[in-house]
Amino acid sequence: MMIRREAELLMEGGGGSAATVRARSFGLLDTPAIRRGIEKTQGIDLVVDLGARIGSATWWRGLATCTALCALTFSMAPSFRPLIGASPAPLAETQERENRRQAIAPQAFGADTGARAPATNLVERLTDTPERPQIQLTATLGAGDGFAHALERAGVGADQAQQAADLVSEQMSLGEIKPGTRVDLTLGRRPNKQVARPLDRLAFRAKLELALEVQRIDQALKLIPHPIAVDETPLRIQGRVGASLFAAARAAGAPAQAVQTYLRAMAQHVSVGAIRANDRFDLIVAHRRAATGETETGGLLYAGLDEGKKVLRLLKWDMDGKEQWFDAAGVGEQRGQMKMPVANAHVTSGFGQRFHPILGYSRMHQGIDYGAPMGSPIDAATDGVVSFSGWHGGHGNYVQIRHPGGMGTGYAHMSRILVHAGDHVRAGQIIGYVGSTGLSTGPHLHFEVFKNNVAVNPLSVKFTQAAQLAGNTLARFKATLAHLLATRVSG
Repeated sequence: MMIRREAELLMEGGGGSAATVRARSFGLLDTPAIRRGIEKTQGIDLVVDLGARIGSATWWRGLATCTALCALTFSMAPSFRPLIGASPAPLAETQERENRRQAIAPQAFGADTGARAPATNLVERLTDTPERPQIQLTATLGAGDGFAHALERAGVGADQAQQAADLVSEQMSLGEIKPGTRVDLTLGRRPNKQVARPLDRLAFRAKLELALEVQRIDQALKLIPHPIAVDETPLRIQGRVGASLFAAARAAGAPAQAVQTYLRAMAQHVSVGAIRANDRFDLIVAHRRAATGETETGGLLYAGLDEGKKVLRLLKWDMDGKEQWFDAAGVGEQRGQMKMPVANAHVTSGFGQRFHPILGYSRMHQGIDYGAPMGSPIDAATDGVVSFSGWHGGHGNYVQIRHPGGMGTGYAHMSRILVHAGDHVRAGQIIGYVGSTGLSTGPHLHFEVFKNNVAVNPLSVKFTQAAQLAGNTLARFKATLAHLLATRVSG
C-alpha cells in the first residue's frame, strides 16, 4: 500500500518517470546521492521526437544522441572482407605431369593407367596372402585397340589372350567389333603368384544377332557362338509437314541422319522450299530388333511425299555398284546444269560462223538448232525469271529467261508462247511450242545460252541426264517398292 501511494503522489506531482517510480518502490532512493541525481534528470527527455520543435536545443540534443548511437552501431558491425586461406604450393613439373597422367588417362575406354610409384624401403612385402579361386572382371575395347591387347590389359596372359582372339576371329573379323564393347571375363586359380591367372570364361555381344563365349572345357579353350533371332522389319514414319519438315519428322521419331538423307533425295525432284505445310512425308528406315530387346536403326530406304494431287515415291537402288534414288517409274537422279529444252530432238545446226540459208551470207550463229516436229513442247532449261516474251525480229516468237549466276537462255521460232515477262519458271516447265516463225526454213527450236550477256556454245553446258531402269531390273525394283509400301506405320 505504501509503494502504490508513493507512486500515485509522484505521478500527481508530475515529476519523475516510470523508472523513478520503480526505483522508489524497491527502496533505491534512500541514499542522498541517488536522490540528487534523479532530481537533476527529472526534467530531461532522453527520447526526443525529431519531427517536432526542429532547430531547438532539445532537437539538437536528440539529433546528437541519434547520431552517436548510429555511429556506435556501425562501429560494431562485422567486416565483409573475404578471409584468404593458405594457398598450396604449386606442383613441380614432374609432379604435375604425373598427376595429369594418372587423372586423365584412366577415363578413356581401354586406356592404360600410366606409370606407378614403386615401393620404398618402408614397404614390407607379405610372405603369403590368400587368393580367391576365381575373379570376375570386365575389359573394354577402346577405339583402335586390339582385342588381345584389351584382354592382356585386364590381366589375361599373353598366350591365352592371343588364343582367345584367334578363336573369335574364326567366327567374325576382329575389326568388326565396335569400340566400347564390354567383355566379361572369369579368371581361375593360378599355380603360383608369378604367373597370370588362367582364362576360364569370356563372353561378349559381338553383333546384334550374335553373342560369343569362350569357355575352358577339358583344359582347352573352346568358342561357343550364341545366335540371336533378329526381326528386320523396316521402320515406317509418316506425318504432316507443318511449319518445318525436319522438326515434324524428328518429332515423329525419325533419326536425324535419315531426315537429312530424305531432304537431299527430295531436292533432286522437287524444290524443298516449295513443300507446303499440309503435305505429308513418308519415310521407311532400315530397322533391326533382337529377341533380347536391343535395336539398331540403319539408313533411309524409301522417301515419299504426298502433295495432294501428286505423290512422289523414291526408292534407294544400287545401279552399277552405286546407290542412288529412283522414282516409282524407275527414273534415277538427274545430274547436270541444264535440262534439254526439247525432248527427243536432234541438232541440225551448230554454234559459230555459218552460211545463213535465207539471208544468203555467212554470219555468227549464236545458238544451236534442234530439229523437232511442229508443236513439240519446249521446256525451260532451268529455274529463272522471264526477261522477254514476244516477237523478236528474225527470232520470231522468242522467250529469254534470266537464271542465277549470270546465266541466261533464249528460245526462238516458237509457234506459241505460254509465259510472260516477269514470270518465274522452274526447270522443265513448258514455256511454249516448236514452230517456224521469223527467219526459219522449217519447224525447229533455236536455243541460245548467255554468260554475263555474252553468247556461249550451248553444247559446252552439261545437260541433265537421268539413269533409267529397264527389263528385269525394273521389275525387281517395282517388286521391292511394293514390298516396302506394305510396311505398316510404326506406333
